[in-house]
Amino acid sequence: MEQAIKILIVDDEPFARRYIREMLKGDADVEIVGEAGNGKKAGQMIAEAEPDLVFLDVQMPEMDGLSLLESLEPKSLPFIIFTTAYEEYAIKAFEYHAIDYLLKPFDQKRFASALEHAKRSIRSGDSASSQIMELISSIKKPKYLERLLIKHNGRIVFVNIKDVDWIKADDKYLQIRHGGSKHMIRQALHALKSQIDPEMFVQVNRSVLVNVERIKELHPMFNGDHEVKMADGATFTLSRGHKNELFGLLGKPIS
Repeated sequence: MEQAIKILIVDDEPFARRYIREMLKGDADVEIVGEAGNGKKAGQMIAEAEPDLVFLDVQMPEMDGLSLLESLEPKSLPFIIFTTAYEEYAIKAFEYHAIDYLLKPFDQKRFASALEHAKRSIRSGDSASSQIMELISSIKKPKYLERLLIKHNGRIVFVNIKDVDWIKADDKYLQIRHGGSKHMIRQALHALKSQIDPEMFVQVNRSVLVNVERIKELHPMFNGDHEVKMADGATFTLSRGHKNELFGLLGKPIS
């Protein structure tokens, strides 16, 4: 009988780790050697348990998945299956011997496919580099972010970016308004802006991005600025510095 494949599960969300455990339950080919909720602990467990395969979340506090892998010696890297809510991270996986990636929320069928792929490679003694071209050909990576991963009341909420009304910077956080709900995420406005379609969202002032499809009215102000009224009733000032950006998308007003 072949030796069981040793697996480490790394994700900062307990329910996400349980979800993977449930999917692995009853598989006689694998042995779960542990789980970690952050990159620092995961690094220690990789050194101690020497797993063959790691299910690795990309977004984690303190030390994320990519930073963890950068901290390890290349020769000590196990096979990696990334778990992420953002497809743009998939390409980054190639640099770290990733055998595959799972885009959250994934189902049992997709999970089983990734696991079987990993099993074949581990059993055959392949290096992950031989799988890179196959993985590249299988990925249809969108140019811009298509959805957001938002933590809310102990749950993960997936929000389609096209359904967001507006995004407003609030200290170190961003307010995300969509469908009558408002959530907070910890990210800089300029970082998020660089990931979303500039023809869908436009910056109207230093702290606000708006979905152009959700703009209801524009009202000129005495100082050359404009007031932007959104479909949900929110109003923002369109500063003169961002006027050309918005009108370039909307076109010249009809008099």
